[in-house]
Amino acid sequence: MNIRYITTAAVAATTLLAGTAAIAGPQCTEAAKADWLPEAAMKQQIAEQGYQVAKFKVTDGNCYEIYGKDRDGKKVEIYFNPVDGSVVKSKKG
Repeated sequence: MNIRYITTAAVAATTLLAGTAAIAGPQCTEAAKADWLPEAAMKQQIAEQGYQVAKFKVTDGNCYEIYGKDRDGKKVEIYFNPVDGSVVKSKKG
């Protein structure tokens, strides 16, 4: 193999790994799913806080995550701890 190929492959692998880490969400809990708030209860709690949910999901980091809008109609992405419903990370915009 030539050095140019090896260097190119190394740069590509590093870029791929860095990109993956940049988009990974937070780790919210290691608690068993039996200890989590039921999804319906969490969705109700989120609605009571004034959020309009466009998408609700469970992440690889054991979070409840929503995409939607806040009370002011601004776009939000929020990660919730599924055990107690607390906000772990949020992003507006």
